[in-house]
Amino acid sequence: MAQLWGGRFTKETDQLVYNFNASISFDQKFYKQDINGSIAHATMLGETGIITKEEADKIIEGLKGILSDVEEGKLEISPKYEDIHSFVEATLIDRIGDTGKKLHTGRSRNDQVALDMRLYTRDEVVAIKDLLKELMTTLHNLMKDNLDTYMPGFTHLQKAQPVTFAHHVGAYMEMFKRDFDRLSDIYDRMNYCPLGAGALAGTTYPLDRKLTADLLGFYGPTLNSMDSVSDRDYVIELLSALSTICMHLSRFSEEIIIWNSNEYQFIELDDSYSTGSSIMPQKKNPDIAELVRGKTGRVYGALVSILTTMKGIPLAYNKDMQEDKELTFDAIDTVKGCIALFNGMISTMKLNKENMKVSAMKGFTNATDAADYLVKNGVPFRDAHGIIGQLVLYCIDNGKAIEELSIDELQKISPVFKDDIYDAISLKTCVEKRNTIGAPGPEAMKQVIEINEEFLKNI
Repeated sequence: MAQLWGGRFTKETDQLVYNFNASISFDQKFYKQDINGSIAHATMLGETGIITKEEADKIIEGLKGILSDVEEGKLEISPKYEDIHSFVEATLIDRIGDTGKKLHTGRSRNDQVALDMRLYTRDEVVAIKDLLKELMTTLHNLMKDNLDTYMPGFTHLQKAQPVTFAHHVGAYMEMFKRDFDRLSDIYDRMNYCPLGAGALAGTTYPLDRKLTADLLGFYGPTLNSMDSVSDRDYVIELLSALSTICMHLSRFSEEIIIWNSNEYQFIELDDSYSTGSSIMPQKKNPDIAELVRGKTGRVYGALVSILTTMKGIPLAYNKDMQEDKELTFDAIDTVKGCIALFNGMISTMKLNKENMKVSAMKGFTNATDAADYLVKNGVPFRDAHGIIGQLVLYCIDNGKAIEELSIDELQKISPVFKDDIYDAISLKTCVEKRNTIGAPGPEAMKQVIEINEEFLKNI
């Protein structure tokens, strides 16, 4: 057992206790952040004269060597150390001698781990935003290509009114735009440097916390040392945002699964994003969509877990907070995988446009427009609503769509119907006349596409 805090103790920690307490099995994930944070700290120590410039340079050179050797596979992170911080510092001391012992001057593991977690989370927020941008670019292209791909819109999973595939996909575009903005907000709120907070009450050394913050790309130092080492709000915010992203992906996945079914056949998934059955040769299963839907619960679990962990912790640092890492690492990796695979799935799927169109026609999605036609010809809306209800019943009994009825059949139900009814209730008319901003009409959609184009260009 290799630990850097044994001076106070006369007995070795029990092995089971040590194993339970150790975090290196998972916190080694941010070795790069730990080393870069230490380089910044050493630089500041040298600039302020807390250690000599020569000592700082020697420490920095040693740290850079450790980073290079880990990344090139020449140095293995050993599980005999309690955590990544102990591994880096002990390795540094082994390599450069007693000068390495000065690295920890004016620093505690509490503010060190707070820094590492913040740096790691910040890097991952940027990576997730990049993946979301790729997904939104795919959605944007689908919108541009499908302004006249008619399909039924649904409420209560029942066909309601005709829309276009561009409009349907556009709903998810708006969701992911909000997700992107949420991540940007989280980045801005968390981008303050906790290093220099010490264990909880700062330090008597004349640290230049602003310099450290600048060196690490933060907006500035945190303003309360107790909050600095015990704040995990940004982790909770991130897990909440990731849960929302997953919820949006899950909703879309559910629709992909429905559209891929034999009953709908709106889409065909590419072979590379589907699997077969071990017993039924005809099957082509939407496994990626199902896994994305399923993994959403895993991310929700991480959020609830950290909320529960944090709810009863007094100020300042407590060991409970170590539980934030595995949960967050797993949630981040899960969401990154889900976004990337979902993007690949929808960018390669084929649309069965004719099936979509026929489904909209057979689902009486133009019934509201038929009622509007009657209203525009002097029929009170409530009466028009009843007339169209009778019309739909007649269509169901006779296995026809409204537009397939003859003018004689229409006029038996209401003499107000004239030959222009067919144009009024065509899918093209139903969609194209809805041109207020946010509606599925082509003019409205073109405005939205321009707005999205600008959004993608500026992120």
